[in-house]
Amino acid sequence: MVLIYVESPKGQIKKSALEAVNYGKKVADVLGKDCVALTLGEVAGAGILGKYGASKVINIADSSLADFDSQVHAGVITSVAKELGAEVVIVNHSSNGKSLLGRLAVKLDAGSVTGVNTVPTNDGSFKVKKNVFSGKAIAEYEIKSAVKLLSLMGNSFPLEENGAEVSPETMTVEIPARKVTVKEVKTIEGTVPLPEAELVVSAGRGMKGPENWGIVEDMATILGATTACSRPVADSDWRPHHEHVGQTGVAIRPNLYIAIGISGAIQHLAGVNSSKVIVVINKDPEAPFFKAADYGVCADLFDVVPKLNEALKRFKAANN
Repeated sequence: MVLIYVESPKGQIKKSALEAVNYGKKVADVLGKDCVALTLGEVAGAGILGKYGASKVINIADSSLADFDSQVHAGVITSVAKELGAEVVIVNHSSNGKSLLGRLAVKLDAGSVTGVNTVPTNDGSFKVKKNVFSGKAIAEYEIKSAVKLLSLMGNSFPLEENGAEVSPETMTVEIPARKVTVKEVKTIEGTVPLPEAELVVSAGRGMKGPENWGIVEDMATILGATTACSRPVADSDWRPHHEHVGQTGVAIRPNLYIAIGISGAIQHLAGVNSSKVIVVINKDPEAPFFKAADYGVCADLFDVVPKLNEALKRFKAANN
């Protein structure tokens, strides 16, 4: 059986969780096993997970699980995995998933691979691939342990509805005592989180100052995109640090990444080069980003971006 831990912050199921279930269904089909989704805490509309491949949804609706605690959640997931006889356990390659992975590997005596982006093989061995060296190479790993543990890189597979809603079932397991007390949780509201965003508009020092960011935000609003920035911008407090993408910031895999006034240093590229399509706007023809771009505009961003915004507005008005 393949078990997928479904992240549900504030009781809401997000796109990344649906991706994990979708991926779990693909893994289950390869192995000839069932796909079971696990939600913890009070979760709204968990039955929808059946539409994305879960043959069964288990919910442990204990109020103590509302706030994420890697020690507690790992204990509960381990208990469920052992009781159901899970052979593969899947989590998202998110901050929560990363904090769970090591604990689960120890508790389940499982071999693990992080950030996978392919379906494993089943030709007598369990092998799975992932990008390494900042996306410059692909490595294949074989897991030989009885239980396999995988974390799925976001936006690796398109969402597919391949089932019908199911009624969540309950299960009773022992919940470990908390060692950490959560006093307050602060999250950014109103925007799609960068790891989940399909469209990202990002800008760098070429903007010359925070007072010029309006044209970037306008483009993001028109496209329904999430805004991001390079490290120097975040370090200068032009933009909040949660928008920093790159090797030392948030690694993203959007369908479209628009880089405005960013030179494309290797540290930045390492966090964004898995984007499906990269568009670069920069007046420096020697900017390294052009080598990684699918489309490039070599011109002054202050001339190009306002005109592009107007063109996007006209296009949306004509096609709505």
